[in-house]
Amino acid sequence: MNTILLQPAYFAPIIQYATIAQAKAVVFEVHDNYQKQSYRNRFKIATATGVLSLTIPILHRVDKTARHQTTNEVRIENQFKWQRNHWRSLKTAYQTSPYFEYYEDDLEPLYHMEWDTLSAFHEGCNAFVMECLQIEVPTSNSTEYFRTPTAQKDLRFLIDSKSKRDYPLPEYNQLFAENHGYLKNMSVLDLLFNQGPNAITYLEKVDLSAL
Repeated sequence: MNTILLQPAYFAPIIQYATIAQAKAVVFEVHDNYQKQSYRNRFKIATATGVLSLTIPILHRVDKTARHQTTNEVRIENQFKWQRNHWRSLKTAYQTSPYFEYYEDDLEPLYHMEWDTLSAFHEGCNAFVMECLQIEVPTSNSTEYFRTPTAQKDLRFLIDSKSKRDYPLPEYNQLFAENHGYLKNMSVLDLLFNQGPNAITYLEKVDLSAL
């Protein structure tokens, strides 16, 4: 892939990082109207009982007549103890996985810092994942809203949490699969905790020809 246009997300689904791993450059769209029901502020992990969705609370504007917030304007509601709850959930789900301890010390600080904006937290999450995967693809944020981009391949739909698309993602050894079967296209953290340094090889081999 050449340059791709993506939506930033909270530890995005595996398919999104497959496109990043195979791209020459990535532009993140941050000037679109913020939309609910996406992976911008939520992600899915595989637990002993099935899929668990973890959501970051967002501050909504009091003035309902004001224009919609853009993604880079969205602020996090930090009165809720969401970071503590999310970190506890991650530890409970993955502490017995093959590689959780391998990444734990670098990941945990993200859940002890107070983040004002969702965009800043996105950047922290993405930097962590890119470092773990050792991906050196150049990334940047958009400078304006792209309705119909021509310079990039538009893959912004990849973070639609309601999408029924079936992406061609091969199975890997997944913790708790014996309990409830294999769970597809979880957060990239699921891949990292189960596959460790082999995660990048997995992503590079995903067939993206149908996108």
